[in-house]
Amino acid sequence: MLNITEGEILLVNKPYRWTSFDVIGSLRGLMKHLLGGKKIKVGHAGTLDPLATGLLIVCTGKATKRIEEFKDFDKEYTGTFVLGATTPSYDMEKEVNATFPVDHITPEMILLAAQSLSGDIMQVPPMFSAIKIDGKRAYESARKDKDLGLTARPVNIAAFEITRIALPEVDFRIVCSKGTYIRSLVRDFGEALQSGAYMSALCRTRVGPHKLENAYEVEQLKEILRQEYAVPNLKQEV
Repeated sequence: MLNITEGEILLVNKPYRWTSFDVIGSLRGLMKHLLGGKKIKVGHAGTLDPLATGLLIVCTGKATKRIEEFKDFDKEYTGTFVLGATTPSYDMEKEVNATFPVDHITPEMILLAAQSLSGDIMQVPPMFSAIKIDGKRAYESARKDKDLGLTARPVNIAAFEITRIALPEVDFRIVCSKGTYIRSLVRDFGEALQSGAYMSALCRTRVGPHKLENAYEVEQLKEILRQEYAVPNLKQEV
């Protein structure tokens, strides 16, 4: 039985267009209801963008003390980016703001670009990100068109594998260190090809030893909690 008050580490598949906080809020609301209104600590390790899906590690009770430990693990992602265009957010949150030629791009160039962005590299975080600058989230200032002056920082790309080329789309698998922004890699990838790129799909498939294939869907996990705490038919209440 899941002991959410003592502390559980729950693997959850974050739905598309949900924020990581949406997942936490949904689960915390149900848990509090199941516990008769008793407060419970619920947190997550490693934020996922709303347009990303995949593995979100959720901790409850005393297990919330391990959140920083999970943040330090390496992570694996799969996804798709589109060559020949850019957006201000480097994904589909914002509309295309520029287009570029792709006729000159060959499969060999794509593989070389991935190789050039592997290993220890310096990366500038995207303006539309949750990184804090002077106490404020970067995306808050970006939406006000403020120049944040974000500086490059070191990250490690242990693997950058191209899994499909069907221009303008390119599929990838990436294994990276904490603090890596895949959207920034996509931006740099487009520039390396003397073109542009934005991300159209992203899924986190692994965090350290924890894999997406072992994760619960949100509603599946909520139903398990209802059954284990013997409170039926709460689907419309929470």
